Amino acid sequence: MNPRTAFIAAPLLVLAYGVIRIVDGFDGVRGPGPAWTIGHLAFLAALVLFVGIFHQMREMIGPSAPARVTAAVATLGALALFGQFAVDVVAGLLADDHAELVAISREVRSWPGVRPVIYDFGPYLFYVGQLALVVQLAAHRVVKAWMPVLVLADLVMPLIDKDLIPVGAVLLLVSFAPLARRAARRPVLV
Repeated sequence: MNPRTAFIAAPLLVLAYGVIRIVDGFDGVRGPGPAWTIGHLAFLAALVLFVGIFHQMREMIGPSAPARVTAAVATLGALALFGQFAVDVVAGLLADDHAELVAISREVRSWPGVRPVIYDFGPYLFYVGQLALVVQLAAHRVVKAWMPVLVLADLVMPLIDKDLIPVGAVLLLVSFAPLARRAARRPVLV
């Protein structure tokens, strides 16, 4: 995939997830069902794109150990989130109702190592790593100083209220637009 496309598509997929999540809750219960599955699949696709985005950000920063480490940390976080959302998709497909979905998820969380890796600690690596990469881009004057502020606002939105995920996704799209333009000017290696 063209790196430029990833910088635009990942926030749009997060936006889709956020909107579908809200729609899924209109009946007072989230999951299981088509909205649950489609929304989670959209976020899984975004995570795949984020791995490429982190690689592109690292390259834009230039050869530095902090950039390599930060990109690796962010990628590990993306993998943890991927595991979490994959569990949600499978639980949603296996469950007949919300109570069963919760029971399946709770069972998976009880497996040794799963809770800290894909629920409690691992996903934060994604958010911290993403913000750290953007801060490094700003420090190297690859992007304007406002970009880390928008990315931080995006990351804070779900902490305030998960229904603000679409707002955060729009902020992320705005902050990634300069990176998409920059990636478009770089040669695409096939």
